[in-house]
Amino acid sequence: MNSLPAWQISPALLQELTKVLTPTGFADYAALTLLAMIGTTYLSRGIIWDQPDPYNYLWYERPQLKMAGAAGPNAHQETRNIAQKLEEADKNIVVFWGSQSGTAEGFAHRLAREIALRFRQGTLTADLSDYDPESIAQIPRSKLAIFILSTYGEGDPSDNTAELWDWLHKEENNASLSNVRYCAFGLGNSNYKFYNRVVDVVVQALDGRGAKALMPVGRANDAEGATQEDFISWKDELFAMFKSQLGFEEGEMQYLPTLAVEEDESLEPIDLNHGEPDARDASRASAQCSPVRPVAISNTRELFQVSDRHCLHMELDLSSVPEFTYKTGDHLAIWPSNPDVEVERLLQVLGLSARREVPVSIKSLDPATKVRIPTPTTAAALFRYYLEICAPVNRDTVLGLAQFAPTPEAKAYLLQLGQDKTAYANFLNRTHVTLSRLLQLAAPDHAWSALPLSYLVETLAPIQPRYYSISSSSVLSPRKPSITAIVSTTPVPENPEELIHGITSNYLLALSQHRSSPSNPHPHGLTYHLNGPSNALNSERVFAHLRKSKFKLPRTGNTPLIMIAAGTGLAPFRAFISERRQLQQIGREVGQMILFFGCRRPDEDYIYKEELEALQEGLGGKLRIETAFSRYERDGGVKRQYVQDKIVECGDEVVRLLVEERANLYICGRAGMAREVEKRVGGEMCRVQGWQEGDGQWNEWCKGLKKRQKWQEDVWG
Repeated sequence: MNSLPAWQISPALLQELTKVLTPTGFADYAALTLLAMIGTTYLSRGIIWDQPDPYNYLWYERPQLKMAGAAGPNAHQETRNIAQKLEEADKNIVVFWGSQSGTAEGFAHRLAREIALRFRQGTLTADLSDYDPESIAQIPRSKLAIFILSTYGEGDPSDNTAELWDWLHKEENNASLSNVRYCAFGLGNSNYKFYNRVVDVVVQALDGRGAKALMPVGRANDAEGATQEDFISWKDELFAMFKSQLGFEEGEMQYLPTLAVEEDESLEPIDLNHGEPDARDASRASAQCSPVRPVAISNTRELFQVSDRHCLHMELDLSSVPEFTYKTGDHLAIWPSNPDVEVERLLQVLGLSARREVPVSIKSLDPATKVRIPTPTTAAALFRYYLEICAPVNRDTVLGLAQFAPTPEAKAYLLQLGQDKTAYANFLNRTHVTLSRLLQLAAPDHAWSALPLSYLVETLAPIQPRYYSISSSSVLSPRKPSITAIVSTTPVPENPEELIHGITSNYLLALSQHRSSPSNPHPHGLTYHLNGPSNALNSERVFAHLRKSKFKLPRTGNTPLIMIAAGTGLAPFRAFISERRQLQQIGREVGQMILFFGCRRPDEDYIYKEELEALQEGLGGKLRIETAFSRYERDGGVKRQYVQDKIVECGDEVVRLLVEERANLYICGRAGMAREVEKRVGGEMCRVQGWQEGDGQWNEWCKGLKKRQKWQEDVWG
């Protein structure tokens, strides 16, 4: 008997199936409708709903891959093997840098250039994210690796050090580094608990795999502003080691450019980079940062109640940048421009005022040297948008400038100034010395026409963005993030009449003043090109990008919060509390919150006071605010109190929330304040819990909190 093929159904069987499958009631029709809806929804995925974000790839691209276009036509063929790169470029020394703010990167370029000039040794600078970390093991013994690594936050490595960091921490990684000879220098701040942790951890890992250190690790400490001098001292020791151990011969220091900066009047304005950060934003579009874009300013307002100090609340509008999305606790970076007075003075002292808009092309004279500035451009754009011309000049640069002095007197002045560490420190205490001011002081009646533009491009650091904690909630204000910026104006220590103006904050103040009234000047007379390059900003926008942060609210709204802030450190907590209030309004349970906030005086710089009081009332007992005023006049005297003092006053409650309620603790503000707060919290924990200070119980408990993200810090300086 032959059976039917699997794909054939007899008429009788088909009739029976039809009877069974025919809907006979409301329940059947409802079920069929539901199945149809589910099927339609599934099939329409990616077409009608759940469409991929067309800009999502920007968050995951490697910065070094996006930079390929700026590095030259063959950049996409660059090897990621550092040993191979050294061989191809015929270099004996590689200076690796891991940098978050640009300081370590600047040191690396300075060091590589000086090694080449002093010792005629081929030297390559290397962004750690540009090379596979495992290729370090292939560097031959005949070559030398130098690591310059910064530490930030809670002992964290910079973004571009992440691959090396992860590779060194892999348990299965047993690669031998016995061929590697190295030296290392770290950048840190002793106000932070994990001072220079990154360089220490990396050196320990290198040594553990057999690498040979040729000299002790150098460490810079920015707590007292000594980073530049610490680097110079370590560099001197490094060069002494070169001569004593490696047999390098030191020659006469003569400037040999690695870049050519040449005028090219055949270029049209459309060919130039006028200051737009488009060519630079590739280096920012990493997994943590968005690209740089012009962002509209929605409104600004002054937060301080006094006329001689300023704090800005600035709200931005992301409507024109759909690829920008932020989460509560993230950072927003502002790209500033230099003030007109510094730009004009530098153009004048170099004799370039009349040729400020002449096109210049920047080309590398060494295949291993990357051009870090957008090209082609103009001298005016270089000094206004692309180079840090307002930073204090270090002694290395003072001595380097002497060779280009227009008069013997100017040369002698610079040499005398730069050769004495103590004398130069005293000089800086009396005078704020930017590059243009120094050149003008050395030769007040002469133009520095012999100073090559290439030297300045090689020596000055590229301008960096400044990061601000976003002070709005992404739940309440998803397209209008706000920042809170205190305007930095610091008197010179021994000359209070002379002021040092923070670059970005004063730029924002000028923008805010202009928006309120175009005739309203900056309080100190500073002016800026507020319209931006090619009028791209029109006094209504800023160049900005977003950076993701780990400083986040807990996932559960009923987790208690302890928030500790001083000054503008209040910014993210304004967002946290506002978001908690919104959760409460939609019927969600929220946990107990206590905010410790410190400032000078309640009637001067207690920012967001009315908002906080309204939130406190609306939250109905869920928010407690403890304030500390460091210059509060009461009963004929000044009572100084800081947030760490309030921690002690409220010690029982703080410990109860941490231990019994499993609260999250957050600190935002200066690193020195955060360090003192941790000491006081530790002291109160030991008192209440009966722990002996120094026996390790508090340290282990605190370490566990931080590991579980129950203790988070967003600190600076």
